[in-house]
Amino acid sequence: MENWLLTSIVLSLGLTLALNLLPRLFPKATRNAENKLHERMEQAFEQSASSNGRSQPNEPAGSGVKIFFPWKTMLIGSIALTALLNLGAVLFR
Repeated sequence: MENWLLTSIVLSLGLTLALNLLPRLFPKATRNAENKLHERMEQAFEQSASSNGRSQPNEPAGSGVKIFFPWKTMLIGSIALTALLNLGAVLFR
């Protein structure tokens, strides 16, 4: 069981790091994906607003909103949850 726990923790760390480092390795692809996501969100908002009869606010495209993503906290939380789940599996078997 110890080997599975170590494997689980390593995979959890690897996945978390990969999801945080890949956008930095491919900034152009990340920017394109972000732009597409924003376009889809604007379309959904427009459809929702038009179906509700509301008017659209005039916002410039690319308003520059920054999103804070606590990757260090996610990494620590991921390790802690992995350890807790594996401990629970061992104790309640």
